[in-house]
Amino acid sequence: MPANAFALAAGGVASAATGDWIPLAAAAGGSLVYSVLLSMLPSFRRAVRANLEAQVLSDVATPEEREARLSELAPSQRQHYDVLRELRDRILESYTRMPGGRVLAASSERRLDALLTSFLRLIGTLNSYRKFLNATDRRGIEDELRMLESELTGEKNERLKEVKARRVEILKKRVARFVQAEESREVVSHQLASIEDVLRLTHEQSIAIRDPEVVSRQLDALTAEVTATEETVKEMEQFMQVTEEFSSTVSLPSSERVR
Repeated sequence: MPANAFALAAGGVASAATGDWIPLAAAAGGSLVYSVLLSMLPSFRRAVRANLEAQVLSDVATPEEREARLSELAPSQRQHYDVLRELRDRILESYTRMPGGRVLAASSERRLDALLTSFLRLIGTLNSYRKFLNATDRRGIEDELRMLESELTGEKNERLKEVKARRVEILKKRVARFVQAEESREVVSHQLASIEDVLRLTHEQSIAIRDPEVVSRQLDALTAEVTATEETVKEMEQFMQVTEEFSSTVSLPSSERVR
């Protein structure tokens, strides 16, 4: 158990035994000081950086995945990716011109590649959202929901009422799914813009800054951006998978329904 966690536990036990909050407060204060001092240690920062690096290594697409994802994009989207890929090359070229730049370029290459991978995956997710939203007749679903709700209030047959009530619940879930998909599409669009902004900013800074330590700190921020982006990718892809499964099990075009 880390020292600060042990101190907090001991302080909690002491406070519970004495009925006095001071031991717990003192332990919390000491834990805070410990955490601050620890974060200032170079070895601690290196450990955090190593952990982030390990995450980045697993976030880079294989050549096969990259080519497969590129083949699914529209020509304009592939061109957009190529522009960002060129930015990545320029960043690495700028780093190699700094003192000790080859090491810096080598350590940053994986991070930049991870960002580009996230960009590719997010574009694929964005296309899936567009396909889902374009294929779904939201107005028809909402009209059908209102009609059923109106019928439900005056339905006398208990069996029919039960069936219609179940349909109302399903249609409500479909409408909610549609709203959530629209919101998620916006999140993906902004995340794509954020990746592009980060790459352009990194390129501009790679030209103007010549201090490797400053660049290293910026790359740490870049790595954090990669990690956050990958979380967004996983959440969005999981949502789309559930949405597609849900839609395929509960929806048929009205013209194809059994009457």
